[in-house]
Amino acid sequence: MALWGAFLRGINLGNRRMQMAELRACLESAGFTDVKTVLASGNVRLGAEGDEADIRQRLEKAIADRFGFAVGVVLRSESDIRAMLANHPFGSLDPATDLTRHVLMFDRPLPTGIAIAGRPGDTEILRIDARELYIAAYRQPNGRYTEHVEEVLKPLWGLLGKESLDTMRNWNTIEKILT
Repeated sequence: MALWGAFLRGINLGNRRMQMAELRACLESAGFTDVKTVLASGNVRLGAEGDEADIRQRLEKAIADRFGFAVGVVLRSESDIRAMLANHPFGSLDPATDLTRHVLMFDRPLPTGIAIAGRPGDTEILRIDARELYIAAYRQPNGRYTEHVEEVLKPLWGLLGKESLDTMRNWNTIEKILT
């Protein structure tokens, strides 16, 4: 059985709440194996057979049936995650700098040749891959790190349209998803 990382979009916000133990039970009863949740924000490692589209559809249906609302899921195979971990651009950052590292993951390939202007010392786009965008977010005077991420990414969302699904995760979550 292949291992996957499933990243649920927009849960535990407003009325879209779910306990991770209940999510784990939901996915186990839907036939997924080795189910482990990471943190309380919809990150799941699981075993599944099938291709990405089939697994995503099964996950989204199981979750909607159990919780009563639709949840978009961005999937990455174990090999995708291992490649992200081995080839990330965060090693170029000064370890003494007060920042957070994030990855924005998409359900489909991004248009080739896109460029997104960051804000140096605020929100920097470190690299854009086929389905990931790596971000460094620096601590701002108000104490927040991701204060301007949406503003920086707004041109990208305009290019992609509404049919594209994305979700952003702190890099620490990606480092934990396979363990």
